Amino acid sequence: MALVSPEVARLRPYEPGKPIDEVRRELGVDDPVKLASNENAWGVSPRAVEAIAEAARGLHLYPDGGCFYLRRDVAAFLDVAPGQLVFGNGSNELIDMLVKTFVQPGQNVVTSAVSFVAYKLSTLGAAREFREAPLGPDKGFDLDALLALVDENTRMIFIANPNNPTGTCLGAEALDRFLAAVDERCAADPPILVMDEAYIEYQGRADYPDSVALVARRPRTVALRTFSKAYGLAGARCGYAVTSPELVGLLERTRQPFNVSALAQAGARAALADQDFVRRCVTETLLERERVHKRLEALGFDVIPSHANFLLVDFHRDAAALHQTLMRRGVICRPMGPYGLTTHLRVTIGLPTENDRFLAVVSNLDG
Repeated sequence: MALVSPEVARLRPYEPGKPIDEVRRELGVDDPVKLASNENAWGVSPRAVEAIAEAARGLHLYPDGGCFYLRRDVAAFLDVAPGQLVFGNGSNELIDMLVKTFVQPGQNVVTSAVSFVAYKLSTLGAAREFREAPLGPDKGFDLDALLALVDENTRMIFIANPNNPTGTCLGAEALDRFLAAVDERCAADPPILVMDEAYIEYQGRADYPDSVALVARRPRTVALRTFSKAYGLAGARCGYAVTSPELVGLLERTRQPFNVSALAQAGARAALADQDFVRRCVTETLLERERVHKRLEALGFDVIPSHANFLLVDFHRDAAALHQTLMRRGVICRPMGPYGLTTHLRVTIGLPTENDRFLAVVSNLDG
């Protein structure tokens, strides 16, 4: 008898962006620049650092398993009831919880073929059917193709908005049309829509969907948010879901005890309170995103217009080899071969000096 299910056997382990220390060790690069993991290059609020340091004094105690104070603060920030929130060890754990809690044998999960890989890892890891729609011509979600995969056995639909790794973003009207069609087709038992909004702070659409309001009128909706990106707490691991109290009650049954550390809770509360810092980080990121985008296009590369803190770039050459070349020259980016985009790299927007270094390297690839 096989040790694991066929779905698990076929999975490839998640490959994060190369750590800086690993590039130093392997390639002997003294001062590499990491533009691979969509981290906030401007760091984290000093208030959060202070709060984490203070919380460290109590590390001999278990954290608050219910995230009482963080729950209260996020509820006030979003103007939702505390009972509409679930917290996790980053959005990844929440994605895992959603699949484990709600997707039963014989049911399926639907999303785009070029989107956050955690949807696939969680679904196939639970031995559930996973369906992927192709991207649209703009490299965004093709909602018609997505709808074609939905049937009476569809339990969950994941939409990353803005999408990772393409940076594209859906507007409210298109999403509303899609949902109306889904709910008409599955009127007896509508699927759960999960709006993954890890990059929401960077999006610039005037018609961006209000996912929190959508939860109120369509209870089988979940909005995922994180403190890992614009809030700069990627190393602390803290995310949350906004949904109906009914879904919260069911998710709490499968949540691991003490899943959000005391340090993460303290840092997230302080980071949330320092919105001036978040706004400065976002403003600087958007200015740099526009500058880098224009420069890359001037160099002859194709760049997808982005609503996130990264750019998806077609360099018209083998991206795996280019990735190695860039690392040897001290710049770490993310090759997109696992998504079938064999000539693309995803490039995080860094500090101006980091972006200048990246641009200098790609300006002289054949030199």
